[in-house]
Amino acid sequence: MQTLAMFGPLDTIVGPYIEFIVLGLLVANMVTRIVAHRSHVNQNNDGGADAISRSMLHNVTTALLVLATLYYLTWDSYAGLVSGILILGMVITDFFEFEARLVEARRDVPLDTPKGAIAASVLALLYVAFQTLFFIVEPVWTAIVG
Repeated sequence: MQTLAMFGPLDTIVGPYIEFIVLGLLVANMVTRIVAHRSHVNQNNDGGADAISRSMLHNVTTALLVLATLYYLTWDSYAGLVSGILILGMVITDFFEFEARLVEARRDVPLDTPKGAIAASVLALLYVAFQTLFFIVEPVWTAIVG
């Protein structure tokens, strides 16, 4: 399939590695989600609901992930669209999970883990990892399917 060359030199430098970049950013986002949740628990223990704030590092990795996924959409339309939908769902879920943690803190109940955001990110990770690392399972896949 002929890829679009919309961004000139960026397509030459970053384009062939965009799947790996999205995979790396997704893993980094999952790690920052864990760190942010631990920080939220500590903030809640120290100062209650008013002390809880969004993690800047998690916001940065989320923004970079969304931008990389939008670029991936220009590189490979089908895989980029599916990845984009999964990652958009993960971002929306992450937003509402943070709001749920604030409600829990206001009610003085222990903060629960962000299960919805974790599930959404694992689903996105499975798809992106399959797209990125398909070359590993390709011989087995073609032997069974093809």
